[in-house]
Amino acid sequence: MFKAFKLLLLSILCLVAIVLSVSMGFSSVFAPTNMDEALNPDAASQFFDNNGNVIYTTYSEQRRIPITFDKIPKHVRDAFIAIEDNRFYEHGGVDIRGTARALVSTLSGQEVQGGSTITQQLAKNAFLTQERSIKRKIKEAFIARELEKKYTKDEILTMYLNQIYFGHGTYGLQAASQFYFGKDCQNLDIAEAATLAAIPKSPNYYNPFGNREEAKKRRMLVIDQMVKYNLITKAQGEAAKAEDVKFDPAKNIDVDLRGYFYDMIIAEVIDKYGADALYKGGLKIYTTLDPDMQKAAENSIHHLPTFYTDGNKLTQPQVALVAVDPRTGFIKAMIGGRGQDKFNRATMAVRQPGSSFKPFVYLTAMQKGMTPATVIEDKAEDFGGGWTPKNSSGKEHGKVSVRQALVHSYNIPTVKIARKAGTYEIVKNAEAMGITTLQENGKYSDNNLAMSIGGLSKGVSPIEMASAYGVLARNGKYVKASAIKKIVDRDGKVLYENKNTPKNVVDAGSCYLVTNMLQDVLISGTAGGMGIGRPAAGKTGTTDSSVDAWFVGYTPDLSCAVWFGDDNNQSMGNMYGSGAPLSIWHNFMINALANVPASNFVNPGVTVPPPPEIKQDEKEELDENGKPIKKDKDGKPIQENKKTDKPTVSTEPQKKKSSTKEKVKSAISNIENKAKKVIVGNKPTKQN
Repeated sequence: MFKAFKLLLLSILCLVAIVLSVSMGFSSVFAPTNMDEALNPDAASQFFDNNGNVIYTTYSEQRRIPITFDKIPKHVRDAFIAIEDNRFYEHGGVDIRGTARALVSTLSGQEVQGGSTITQQLAKNAFLTQERSIKRKIKEAFIARELEKKYTKDEILTMYLNQIYFGHGTYGLQAASQFYFGKDCQNLDIAEAATLAAIPKSPNYYNPFGNREEAKKRRMLVIDQMVKYNLITKAQGEAAKAEDVKFDPAKNIDVDLRGYFYDMIIAEVIDKYGADALYKGGLKIYTTLDPDMQKAAENSIHHLPTFYTDGNKLTQPQVALVAVDPRTGFIKAMIGGRGQDKFNRATMAVRQPGSSFKPFVYLTAMQKGMTPATVIEDKAEDFGGGWTPKNSSGKEHGKVSVRQALVHSYNIPTVKIARKAGTYEIVKNAEAMGITTLQENGKYSDNNLAMSIGGLSKGVSPIEMASAYGVLARNGKYVKASAIKKIVDRDGKVLYENKNTPKNVVDAGSCYLVTNMLQDVLISGTAGGMGIGRPAAGKTGTTDSSVDAWFVGYTPDLSCAVWFGDDNNQSMGNMYGSGAPLSIWHNFMINALANVPASNFVNPGVTVPPPPEIKQDEKEELDENGKPIKKDKDGKPIQENKKTDKPTVSTEPQKKKSSTKEKVKSAISNIENKAKKVIVGNKPTKQN
C-alpha cells in the first residue's frame, strides 16, 4: 500500500513540475538550439521516368519523401488525428490527462502507452531517443510546448506526418503511401488512409504485409474513431470498412532489371554531388527511361539460352541491351545482365566487337573517296608478319563491290579497304563517334589492320556502340548517351539540367552512304530477312570461338546495341551475331517502336551509285571449292595435269558441222597414229 502511494505521489509531483514549467515558460530550457534544422529531416531521393512518374526511391537509413500540408487530403490528416490525438487542435502541445496516465503507467513498471500528443511525438522523433523513461517524457513535454509556440498547428501536423516511421525502412506519409499502395498520398481513399494511420503505433506488429489480420483490425479501429469524432459520416465509415484494400503488386517482384539503370544513375549523382546529397538531400532526379521501351527490352530476353552456371552462381551466357535516342542521346531502355548481380554489362563491360566494328572502316573509306560501288578484290594475302586473315566461310569471292563486302561481312576486302583508308583515321573517327576504349599509341595500340575486323586491345562497351551507330542515324551528329534530364533539390532549386547539344563529328554524306549499305544487311546480308517493317540498318558481329556475339542496329529514332557472351570468355559454340543478339534486337525494336511513326533516313544530297557491272573477265571464276580458276593470256581456263601437276591448255575445238567425208578421214588418221605408237613402243598419256 505504501509503495503504491509513493508511486502515485511521485507521479503527481512530476505532472505538477511539467505543468508549472510549461506555464511559467521554463520549457525553453529544454528546447534544442538547432530546432529548425532538426525539423528538416533527412530525405530519400526519387527517380522519375520520362513521363514524370516515380520509378525508384533510394534506400537509406531513413527513406523519406517530404510533402507539404496542401498535398495531404483532409480525410488522411483526420485518420491520424482520430487515432493518435483527437484533441490536437485544442491543446497547447501537452494533454495533461494523457500525460498523467502515461506517468502512472511508467512508474508502476508498465510500458508507456498513449498519453503523447502529436506534438509530443514530433518532439520525440525529431530531438530525442526512443528511451522509455520519466526524464525523456519530461523533456518531450517541454520541447512540445516550444514547438507550439514557434509553429502553427498545421505546420506541426505536417512535420509529424513527414517524420513518423511506417516500417520497411520507410519514413513519412508520402513514402509510405508509395511503398504500400504505389500512389501519392493525395490519391488515398479513407480505407487506405486508415491503413497507414494504423501502422505507427507498432510498425512491425501492424505491418499489412507481415501481419495482415492485425493490421486490418486496427484499420477498423481507426475508421470507428473517425466516425466517433464526426470526421467522416457513418455511411462513409461502413463503406471504408467493407473495402478490400489492394496493395502495390510490384512489391512481390523479386528481380527488377531496371536496377542496372538505377545503379548507373546513383553512381553518377554521387560523383557529382556526393552520397549525402543522394541519400539525405531529398533530390528529385528526372531520368530518360521510357517505361514502355524498358518493358519491351525485358520481354525481349525472356527466352535466353542457358549453357551453365559459373563459380559465381551466374547463369552463362549473359546479355546486355541499351537503346539510345540518336537525336538527344537519352537512354530509353537498358538491360545490364540477367538480374543476378550488380555488374552492368551495358555500361561497364568492355568486349571485343568482331565485325560490328566494320562500319567505322567503311565510313572512313567513304570519306577517302570510295563509294559503295568501288570494286575491291577478295583474295587472301599476307598483310605482314605472316598475318593472312580469312573470311568466316573460308571462301574467297574474287572482285566484289564495297557494298557486297560490308553487307556480307567479308574480312579480306575489309582489311584491304582499311589499308587504303588509313588505320589512324579509322581510330580517330571511332573516337569522335563516342568510342573511348581505343588505344592510339603504345605497345597495344589499335592503330593496326587487325582493328578493322574487330581485333582490339581492349574492346568496346554496348552503350558506346549504341551511341556511335546513332551518329550514322543522324548523319554525323553525336550526342553523348545520358540518363538524367534534370535534378532538383528538396526546395525546388534546379541543380542540374541536361543541355547536351548534338555536334558534327563526321560528314553527313559518308554517314548516309554507310547507312544505305547497312540497310541491305537486314535484307540480303548477314541479317537477311530480319527487317522490322520500317527503314532500319545494322551490323552483326562475332568474335573468334564465338566468345562474344553482337547486333547493333538503328532507325532514325532509336539506336540499339545488343551483346551476348560469356563473362568468363568461354566459347558459346555456334553462337553468332545473327543468332540470339539479332533475335533480341529484332523483338525489342518492333515492340519498342510500335507506337512511333516510321521515318526515313535523310539523304543529305549524295548520290548513291548503282551496283557496278563486274564483267566475267574482270571477275575471277571459282571452282567448286571456292578457289580461283587460273586462265591463260587469252582468258581460257588452264587445266592442271593430275599426274604431272603441269598445267595444260584446254584446246576444245569450236563446234562446226562436219561432212561425212571429213569424219571418215579423221577416223582413219587416228587409227594410223595409234598403230605407229604401238610399233615404236611408246606408252600413251592418261587422258584428263
